[in-house]
Amino acid sequence: MQAAGALAVLTQDLVDGLDVLTTLGPAIAQRVGAEDDVDVALEQALDDRGAESQGGEVGLAVVIGGSGNGEQIAANKVKGARAALAWSVETAQLARQHNNAQVVSVGARMHPVEEVKAIIEAFLTTPWSEADRHQRRIDLLAEYEATGTFS
Repeated sequence: MQAAGALAVLTQDLVDGLDVLTTLGPAIAQRVGAEDDVDVALEQALDDRGAESQGGEVGLAVVIGGSGNGEQIAANKVKGARAALAWSVETAQLARQHNNAQVVSVGARMHPVEEVKAIIEAFLTTPWSEADRHQRRIDLLAEYEATGTFS
């Protein structure tokens, strides 16, 4: 997937100056205030991205919160979404390469702004490896998500 059209759900004022999304391509940014229901906004935004992408896959998304934990948990509640909490460039790359993650969550309070930018850029520009061993794991999780059981 390309970075163009990536979604950002930003929950911290700390990232107001985060321009990495627009420098990588057109972005849809939805700012969510602390008083708003982040989970509802995130689900709606990810559902909208999924509807726009091919094959029922959720499009690439970036969610940023204080630690990134809550946003990652919320993103993984959206059917079909695979969200990863990235705390380094390497974990962002591996999330794409090995898990075909469509959502990266980053903690704005955990990193300097330049590091957040590097993590997001790594996620948005790293391709999915399409390796059989990784696809088997993704298929297994998708089956569990759909049926509640592993075969």
